Amino acid sequence: MKQNLLRTMVAMLTAVATCALSSAQLTKNVNPLIGTGRIEGALRGCNYPGATVPFGLVQLSPDTREAPNWDCTSGYAYEDERVYGFSHTHLSGTGATDLMDILLLPVSQERRVATIDHGREQAYPGYYSVHLTDDDIQAELTATPRTGVHRYTYAQGKPQCVYLDLDHSAVKGDWGRRIERAQLRIVDAQTVEGFRIITGWAPLRKVCFSIRFSRPITAYSGWNDGRSFGVKGLNVKRLKSEDEGANAFTANGTDIKVTLTFEPDGRQLEARVGISAVSMENARLNREREADGKTFDQLRQEANDQWEETLAGIQARFATQTEATVFYTALYHAMQQPGVFNDVNGQYMRADYNIGIAREGHPHYTMFSIWDTYRAAHALYDLLQPQRAGDMVMSMIDHAEHYGYLPIWELWGEDNYCMIGNHAVSILVEAICKGVPDIDEQRAWRAIRQTLSTPHRDSPWPLWEQLGYMPENQQTQSVSITLEDSYDAWCAARLAERLGLADEKEHFDKLSHNYRNLYNPETGLFQPKDDLGKWLPGFDALRYGANGGSAYTEGNAWQWRWSVQHDVDDLIALSGGKERFVQMLDFFFTCRDTSGEKNDNASGFIGLYAHGNEPSHHVSFLYTLAGQPQKTDQLVDHIRRTMYNAEVSGYIGNDDCGEMSAWYVFAALGLYPLNPASAQYVLFAPSVTEATLPLPNGKNVHILSKRQGRNAIFVKNIRWNGQKLNAPMLSHQQLMEGGTLLFELTSNPKGKLLPTGGK
Repeated sequence: MKQNLLRTMVAMLTAVATCALSSAQLTKNVNPLIGTGRIEGALRGCNYPGATVPFGLVQLSPDTREAPNWDCTSGYAYEDERVYGFSHTHLSGTGATDLMDILLLPVSQERRVATIDHGREQAYPGYYSVHLTDDDIQAELTATPRTGVHRYTYAQGKPQCVYLDLDHSAVKGDWGRRIERAQLRIVDAQTVEGFRIITGWAPLRKVCFSIRFSRPITAYSGWNDGRSFGVKGLNVKRLKSEDEGANAFTANGTDIKVTLTFEPDGRQLEARVGISAVSMENARLNREREADGKTFDQLRQEANDQWEETLAGIQARFATQTEATVFYTALYHAMQQPGVFNDVNGQYMRADYNIGIAREGHPHYTMFSIWDTYRAAHALYDLLQPQRAGDMVMSMIDHAEHYGYLPIWELWGEDNYCMIGNHAVSILVEAICKGVPDIDEQRAWRAIRQTLSTPHRDSPWPLWEQLGYMPENQQTQSVSITLEDSYDAWCAARLAERLGLADEKEHFDKLSHNYRNLYNPETGLFQPKDDLGKWLPGFDALRYGANGGSAYTEGNAWQWRWSVQHDVDDLIALSGGKERFVQMLDFFFTCRDTSGEKNDNASGFIGLYAHGNEPSHHVSFLYTLAGQPQKTDQLVDHIRRTMYNAEVSGYIGNDDCGEMSAWYVFAALGLYPLNPASAQYVLFAPSVTEATLPLPNGKNVHILSKRQGRNAIFVKNIRWNGQKLNAPMLSHQQLMEGGTLLFELTSNPKGKLLPTGGK
């Protein structure tokens, strides 16, 4: 009888929840300014507030620094009071900076920077607006996947000009950054086109553009490699549309800037900027197909509608509006990238600098911050956007077939080799094991096998296979690489097993245990060895490494101690059993000791745990696998409340292309992909009151929280479709079958909690 009553109650709650949530306007819960401001004692989220559509190539956003650098990698810092213009490509939350291509700034006189009024600044999904006080101009932005759309309202009677800068970028010299070549053409009375070739964090990028203004250009003046140019009263109207290839003006150089003047005609001027990595013709085609023939307000509404549809992948309710804002902004940030890379005609720039053609109906993607996003963001795409997830995987496979191996950090079609490991392997295997559609498994296997056998930067595979670990005297970041390569090998073994390749499975399963060869039972930590098998002297477990010159990447030995996601049982056994394992976890989350300077990427501390950087992201969930889930509940609740907020400070560290955001989305729902390629989720107390996930197969997952008071943050029972779960785990396959996940929460934990930890 109780079982039947429970099922009836769940069904009624689900029906009410679905009705209530389906009518919500989810975009109203998003604040794109979250993550754009400084946070004391930590890196900012480095998000941008500008206009974009889900997974769009164009991210049209203000740049508040003349040459943005490490502290402002998205180009925008909320505390800044000036703007240098609005550029069309950005990175969201990365630790390094690039892009910021084709910058426009509306002006009424010769100026290259303007003061902004944050009190008259608005940011919504697909729309951004700000007032430029010096010339009394209101700038509005919206976007399509490949086109940025500007609308400028000038003060009555003042000149109407637009400053266009083809030299604007992140700091020149960093990563060898420089403009190799640029071209600007005034094609006709209302059209300006061109390109620039720039090298930097992403090597040798070509960015082509086509700008169509809503009114004719009447004059221009500019700067080209140290020489000024300009014609007053340019009669560009003389050019006819049938004069193919005719140009009123062409400039070739490396430092091209121009101010265009327009005859005042009403109060608004529009500019539509198509972007392409292939050609000016494709940039023009992108603009014509996506933006021309529609009003600014129509395009803004279409962008909002795309976001509404994307956010509706999770229809959630929370106890407070603040929680809803943080959640939906996190989901928004996670769905900004990777970005579509092919043009509307299917062409894209391949990794070998030849032109590729995307499969019909299947976009080709770029912007893969893989070391970060393999942990949770791609699991979110597999769950909510499986069609896109499959296209992302095939984009990585295409990269491997033209470059020699899978991408490490792919940007604008090229690999910048930032970070370690070959975690595209994990993303491929995870998607295949979860049944993500339209993936060629044989091509995936060939790409993985080639990647894990071809020596390349930070991946000397023959040395790894010969010694069973990376020796620090021949490969820096050796401990971190050994741990992460062990995980990638485990992933490869799973696909080999699926394909019936017994010898390959055995080979990679053996390699997946190489982490054991760097485990020191005397310290309980993974430590560096040389190529003779000797421990390196002077070991300091608390000393931080960066991105070379140390055995540890952006962390210390304690933060890397837990990076055996693929075999937690073995890690527990190495530690001496669950009791000792939990003792070491307790130390990790409460230790206040330090040794020297912390790495710049380390922030969001709970003891030695650093939530502001990805290697720590799975550690709080290890308590659940060690039999003390109450500590997972305690820590996750603490992180959700103290390291995310609805202000501009937003995140405790770099968002890293949505990875920090994806962590929060999963944490709010009460499930986390600790080992992504296992297709299993660890379950714990959610913060969401109720949520509905409409699955692509037409089924639904309902998540409900039954709380005993506001302080009920601990799991009492978990039921899946009315049946009590014996273990706090659920598979992706079970979720895809649809059903109701009911969490019964209490304020009385079973077992001891952590004391107030270090900071």
